[in-house]
Amino acid sequence: MRVTLLFLVLLSISSWAATKPNIVVIVADDLGYGDLSCYGAKDLKSPHLDSLMASGLRFTNFYANCPVCSPTRAALLSGKYQEQVGVPGVIRTYPEDNWGYLSPSATLLPQALKTESYRTAAIGKWHLGLDNEAHPNTRGFDHFHGFLGDMMDDYYKHRRHGQHYMRLNQESVDPEGHATDIFTDWTINYLASEAKEKADAPFFLYLAYNAPHTPIQPPKDWLEKVKAREEGIDEKRAKLVALIEHMDDSIGKVIAALKENEQWENTLIFFVSDNGGQLNVGGNCGNLRGGKQDMYEGGIRVPACAVWPGVIKPATTDFTAITMDIFSTAMEAAGAKSAEDLDGQSFLPLLKTGMQVAKERDLFFTRREGNLRYMGEVSWAMKRGKWKLVKNSPMSAWELFDLEKDPLETTDLAKRQAPVFRDLATAMRGHIQRGGSIPWQKPE
Repeated sequence: MRVTLLFLVLLSISSWAATKPNIVVIVADDLGYGDLSCYGAKDLKSPHLDSLMASGLRFTNFYANCPVCSPTRAALLSGKYQEQVGVPGVIRTYPEDNWGYLSPSATLLPQALKTESYRTAAIGKWHLGLDNEAHPNTRGFDHFHGFLGDMMDDYYKHRRHGQHYMRLNQESVDPEGHATDIFTDWTINYLASEAKEKADAPFFLYLAYNAPHTPIQPPKDWLEKVKAREEGIDEKRAKLVALIEHMDDSIGKVIAALKENEQWENTLIFFVSDNGGQLNVGGNCGNLRGGKQDMYEGGIRVPACAVWPGVIKPATTDFTAITMDIFSTAMEAAGAKSAEDLDGQSFLPLLKTGMQVAKERDLFFTRREGNLRYMGEVSWAMKRGKWKLVKNSPMSAWELFDLEKDPLETTDLAKRQAPVFRDLATAMRGHIQRGGSIPWQKPE
């Protein structure tokens, strides 16, 4: 009797675990709002991401938490505003130019999902700290195969300032080849190992490409293909297009592996860029104002989608979401309750039903940065419905835009709409005060 009862309990747990989806988050680095065919690019072909977007819910109003790398990644993995976990700016390899320190007390998504029996893996670019306290293995990832640092100085040499940051967990590794291909191969190997295990528990995979971040260094054959196809294309633009198309092909291989391993049907996939495209290297942010580093729409509105076969119906939505919402959405999809102190909100009802009443909330965007342009100070933005408050650099004035009437942010209404400006400014100051209490440098 006891044996039978134990068997039934184990069977119940196994069935319960099997209903939880695998969760895959794919992050592109500096992919502009207009740099996929499905977002309007005319000189670029992205068949695999176009197909992925078409098989799920494609967002037209998805925002990155910040117009640069580290803060957005910290927000995604913590479900909180980046400054609430100590990362208001870019974490760098040189201490004198470092503007963030991931709080050791922050609970990251892999840690939260592990309480729901998920196995966890991070592959690709980390960019959230180099020391042991910030290492992916320390922060909840069972498996890490990637690059600890920020940008690579060369896609083939995988170094930053001459330092070597490729790791397999804690071990240094020195693979050969283009970084995009390497991260894709490592991902395919990981998915194959998961399929071979055939364990009851699902997996969470965080796959972060460093493409199409500078240096714009596509494989030669991809560049030649673009030049042959796009007659008269500018050399700078051709290189970026080739780098994006190469990444698109890699994501297609990852999707193919999920299908081959029979993991596709029970996998929830999020795809997003960490910020807007870099304009001075040929990035395309559609008709939006600005790009990477800017608090204007081109810097923070990004291509994004969510795909869950059999659950999410193919569609396009103008629902407003932000990177940090992925945490709560993933947790709810896993059948878990998120902590009450999160800033992000779940959009799972939208994914499951195609409908969700948008909760009224202010969205805040923060970036602290160095060099002579920023001097360690902060640029800000805030969005409330159609209104957007912007301080695009520490040295510029605050501006107010009506995105409904002026989506290109051409007309500053700060003086003409003084009551609105004052209301938003009051809320902005409250947010600034809240973030000011969180350390963003490692204690001595």
